Formats: sequence, C-alpha cells, structure tokens
Amino acid sequence: MSYPTLAPYIRKSPFLTRILKPIANVVANASGYRQLGLRYDDIIQEESETVQEALKRLPIHEDNYRTVRIRNAYQLSLQHHILPKEQWTKPEEDVRYLSPIIDEVVAEEAEREAFDAMKIIKK
Repeated sequence: MSYPTLAPYIRKSPFLTRILKPIANVVANASGYRQLGLRYDDIIQEESETVQEALKRLPIHEDNYRTVRIRNAYQLSLQHHILPKEQWTKPEEDVRYLSPIIDEVVAEEAEREAFDAMKIIKK
C-alpha cells in the first residue's frame, strides 16, 4: 500500500479540491460500485495478508454491514440489475472504514520489520 500520492497536497489546496472533487465523483459513479450499494472499501481485494488482518480488526457491526452490502451487490450482479437511484451509495455515505485500519496494520508491519532487522551489538 505504499504508493506515491498527491492526495495530501490536493486536500490542502482549496482550488485543486474544488476542481478535482467533481471529477473524482464522476469517476466513482462511473465505476459502478455505488450503483450496487457498495462503498469504496468493500471492493478492496481481500487476498492480501494485510487486508485479512485489517478485516479481523473490523468492529463486528461494520463487518456485518459489509457482508450484507457485498451479498446484495453479488445478487444484483447475478440478476444483471442495479439498485434504484435513491438507494445508490451517496458520496457522503461512501466513507473509508477499512483503509485507516489497513494503514495501521501496514505501519505495524513496518515497525515489526524494523525491529526484526535490528542488530544487537554486545559491548
């Protein structure tokens, strides 16, 4: 998950935020996950050990909501339907609930590797 990003710079600049926010919403709506009632963090691939650990730390109620959203989206996909427009996930509802936990796990893994690689020198 360590990739270069301009997000902090864009968030600090009101001008860039005003320009890029509508474009980001158009791209998110075009991807189709909101039309199935999903959130952005619902479509993160679960094969990574980091994401698996983050899912274990997810509060039980949020995990239950996530499971229901994914099952409903899968059923809609099988039927080749989308939700009615009023049931789509709205941009203000599309909050990151798993990404902060993933960042936490990545930081812990980096710290663990730093301590594992430490050399102890006896004096």
